[in-house]
Amino acid sequence: EKLAPDVMMLHLRLPASERLQFLAGQYVDILTRNGLRRSLSIANAPHDDAVIQFHLRNYGGPFSKLVFETLKEKDILRFEGPLGTFFLREDSDKPIILLASGTGFAPIKAIVEHAIHKGIQRKITLYWGCRVRADLYRHDLAQTWAREHGVNYIPVLSDATPADNWQGRTGFVHRAVMEDFPDMSGHQVYACGAPIVIESAQRDFVAQCKLPADEFYCDAFTPAA
Repeated sequence: EKLAPDVMMLHLRLPASERLQFLAGQYVDILTRNGLRRSLSIANAPHDDAVIQFHLRNYGGPFSKLVFETLKEKDILRFEGPLGTFFLREDSDKPIILLASGTGFAPIKAIVEHAIHKGIQRKITLYWGCRVRADLYRHDLAQTWAREHGVNYIPVLSDATPADNWQGRTGFVHRAVMEDFPDMSGHQVYACGAPIVIESAQRDFVAQCKLPADEFYCDAFTPAA
């Protein structure tokens, strides 16, 4: 299912006898016949696991070409998982800052939906950084979270075009977080996306905004291409 011109959502239905037990935010490794291994974050929460969802941006690599040009409904994919230590720590009452760039929105979406399902009352603020308006491929969903569940949602565009007619925040998404939260000493941060965004956020939040180093949880996306 195409979410944007260069973003595809994959739906994987597990065999009837199988159930994948995972934590919101974790990922799996897709294994292809020719030996490719591609890590993809699970985009849905554990309670909604009849079909596992993934968001894939077309970076032009072999797996992107498979998904965007060859893959068809009812094809079989093999995967290993769940993997990773990126998941919501529920033993804390600290307010949560979520930072996503691009398709790093996928595991952040899973975390938000898990928190809503579990009735977690901690304050959640979500920043989603993209280049242009079309890259905010689930903007309406995030607005629904804000309207119906009190999630504070701040989209940020770094390269908005005149055609976007964008009236919202602009610039680097981690800088927008720092403007709003100059003191993060009492927060937890969960960040996912491009390595440069994650590295900059981790460095600056700790050094300049008093975020405890052990309260920054991250998963950086490195394109196989």
